[in-house]
Amino acid sequence: MQTQTLLRLLKATNSRGAVSYSIEVRHDGLNKYRQITGRDPRVVENKAQALLDQWNSQWATVKARADKKQYIEGQKRAAQRRTAEARSTLEDLEATLRSGLSAAPLDWEDQKNRARFAEAQPQVPSEPSPPAEPSPDSAEFQPQVSLLDRLIPSRAAMKRDEASLSFKSAHDAWIRQLSRNEDRHRDALDHHERELDAWRARRDEFLRAQDNENAAVDELRRRYNEKDPPAVEDYCERVLAASAYPAWMPRAFELAYAPDSRTLVVSFTLPPPDDLPRLREVSYIQSRDEFREKVLTDAQARRLYDSLLYQIALRTTYEIFQSDEAEACDAVAFNGYVTSIDRTTGQSVTACVLSLHAVRHEFQDINLSNVDPKACFKALKGVGSSKLHSLTPVAAIMELRRDDGRFVSSRALADSLDDSVNLAMMDWEDFEHLIREVFEQEFQTSGGEVKVTKASRDGGVDAIAFDPDPIRGGKIVIQAKRYTNTVGVAAVRDLYGTVMNEGATKGILVTTSDYGPDAYAFAKDKPLSLMSGANLLHLLERHGHRAKIDIKEARELRDN
Repeated sequence: MQTQTLLRLLKATNSRGAVSYSIEVRHDGLNKYRQITGRDPRVVENKAQALLDQWNSQWATVKARADKKQYIEGQKRAAQRRTAEARSTLEDLEATLRSGLSAAPLDWEDQKNRARFAEAQPQVPSEPSPPAEPSPDSAEFQPQVSLLDRLIPSRAAMKRDEASLSFKSAHDAWIRQLSRNEDRHRDALDHHERELDAWRARRDEFLRAQDNENAAVDELRRRYNEKDPPAVEDYCERVLAASAYPAWMPRAFELAYAPDSRTLVVSFTLPPPDDLPRLREVSYIQSRDEFREKVLTDAQARRLYDSLLYQIALRTTYEIFQSDEAEACDAVAFNGYVTSIDRTTGQSVTACVLSLHAVRHEFQDINLSNVDPKACFKALKGVGSSKLHSLTPVAAIMELRRDDGRFVSSRALADSLDDSVNLAMMDWEDFEHLIREVFEQEFQTSGGEVKVTKASRDGGVDAIAFDPDPIRGGKIVIQAKRYTNTVGVAAVRDLYGTVMNEGATKGILVTTSDYGPDAYAFAKDKPLSLMSGANLLHLLERHGHRAKIDIKEARELRDN
């Protein structure tokens, strides 16, 4: 901004006739003013310009200093702003669980489309204002009759005829203009009517689509209340999609609902450790004109990362139970997966790093606002490495495979087994041999063997596997239940008793159906593995066999 003023040279003559010259010099930035006077106008001008140049130089120094101060203050404010943002980000991560507790349950009405049709209705064209009708009395149509014209009647008559003709011509033009205006207005009305019809059609189509969309929400709600599996999955997906997480965090999950055990399985994609924000403070170093960033130490970042994963598991489980107004989910199985780069191979790997199976009545008794996330997760018998940031894979407590569709395909297991054979309807002796054979194939790679010790017509079969592996091996009790109903906790207790009596290192329970929440809860902290029908089919698939499990078909045959 120019803040200097050099006024024009003034000439003055005193009473004695002496001539002098003066110039006023002003600098608003420095708030300075001076008047230069002298007898020689050139000298006065030079002095004034020199003074102005001096002040401008001073002002440049002052302004540079002020600009630098302003720049430094701006950099300091930027550092403070970034520090506040970093601290807010870290505080939000620390409060991931707590922030989820304050969210309102999903409202069905909020899922409906209440938007108004945005397109404005076409406006009726306004009728044009008619032009002023010419009046024969107006001055322009009055004959200009002079004294001479009055003396010569024919001249006066001619001028009157000319005035009358001029009026008639103007009036005819006015009538034609009215007609043109009416025609244009009629065309505009016709065009408006066509536009209005098209607008109504678009509006009606919008409202029909909106009604269909909202009717689909009502239908989904009805099916959800009836605990229809796809509807339960759809509703729970909406619940989790509405949960607010930071933009940097992946928002990917898959859901599967097991109606027999009324368990929702959640496969949740978790962020890798390298994605965790670590910035905690930014300061501006004035002497070097640079920002210095302070980040979390490795130990702090690892602690925060582990806490974040525990909080996500608890929060996700809470959000499902909190919004499940139909109580379709008696239990939630949360499996957290992390995709990261294996530093030894450079390849991308995905691993389940923590797994939690929570039963509704137990989980809802917990005051999550006061818990330590890790301690709570462990108390619920969650499975995970003691250091989640190490990304050590763990076996999911419960999985429900979507891709098998209750079928697997490959070569047949003996002549009597193909994809038309329903394992849930299989003869109990054939089922016994099938279980023995598939587990023999599972353990033979390590030199193990499987022996059937007992079989019974209730669909159960006992077998003992001997695994020579010095670390994970030992004696393993295998029990299989060819059931069409959900396996309760009693069968799991029986298996655990057998494991203890046999002095075995582990017990495996296999069923053609699924397990209830109490069964999973009992097995959490014990050396027991529960394999559902889907897991059994997956095991068969891994060894190149095919089969199917159709519980509904087996129940109908049993009832008949």
